[in-house]
Amino acid sequence: MWNWIIAILSDPNTRWILLGCLLLGFSSGIIGSFTFLRKQSLMGDTLAHAALPGICIAFMLTETKSVGLFLFGALVAGIVATFGISWITRYSRIKQDAAMGIVLTVFFGIGVVMLTRIQHGASGSQSGLDKYLFGQAASMVMTDVYVMGGVCLVLLIACLAWFKEFKLVSFDPGFARGMGLPVAMLEQLILLLTVIAVVAGIQAVGVVLVAALLVTPAAAARCWTDSLALMVVLAGIFGALSGATGTIFSTLVPNLPTGPVTVLAATVLFAGSALLAPRRGLLARRLRSIQAKSAYMREERATLQTLATQRNQQERGEM
Repeated sequence: MWNWIIAILSDPNTRWILLGCLLLGFSSGIIGSFTFLRKQSLMGDTLAHAALPGICIAFMLTETKSVGLFLFGALVAGIVATFGISWITRYSRIKQDAAMGIVLTVFFGIGVVMLTRIQHGASGSQSGLDKYLFGQAASMVMTDVYVMGGVCLVLLIACLAWFKEFKLVSFDPGFARGMGLPVAMLEQLILLLTVIAVVAGIQAVGVVLVAALLVTPAAAARCWTDSLALMVVLAGIFGALSGATGTIFSTLVPNLPTGPVTVLAATVLFAGSALLAPRRGLLARRLRSIQAKSAYMREERATLQTLATQRNQQERGEM
């Protein structure tokens, strides 16, 4: 076993991809817990799709294939998307889920149009922008891992520093507002951290699938606990396990993409959690239902026996 692990880690490229995906899954799981609890699971998907036009504009302006510029363009586009969602919900009667759907489709539509134009241009074949749709973790290098590590550290410090505030905003924004907390600013801060996590994961998983790393580990962790602190930790661990599993499987099996396999690994973790979790799992709920039904039947039988005994005693007394 150790020899097998050492053999995998001996390859520098595999080592960087494994570390990068592990950090990506951990950071996405942590910040994804708050978006999941705030019932904004679609937010990650919206921001990921909104990043595509930012990547395309960065290439069209510079005519160079630079990962740093692409991620900067994605970050700007993601921030514009969050302001767009806030503007629609604040100045119209449209609900937030509908606003996210509008922003997602509009930005992704613009991105696909730009991507098509670039692909048919003179330098389109060298741009490599199509890799950002479904991700290409194999292209990760040492600098990408450093960026991922920095993003992970920023998200971890932010969640630790504002954990109490994020908790109040996630569960009861009205109570948080009554306590004098700047709820609007904290909500924008959570959105900004979500944008950073999404942008960091686009290279590995792609704009189409990166939202799964925000939502699925958090949903799996929610099955195991009612404590927010433990849920955040578990979501980070589940995300990191998904990233490591996806990297190892794609290394062992030829022509297996790392990003989609990572998402599938997260889905397997969620399915196992939804089935086996001690309190919220389907098996536990089914077992409690059977036990409650058995207890009810026993109580019914005991009641009927008591009534029958009382009736017999009354009949003997009358005789």
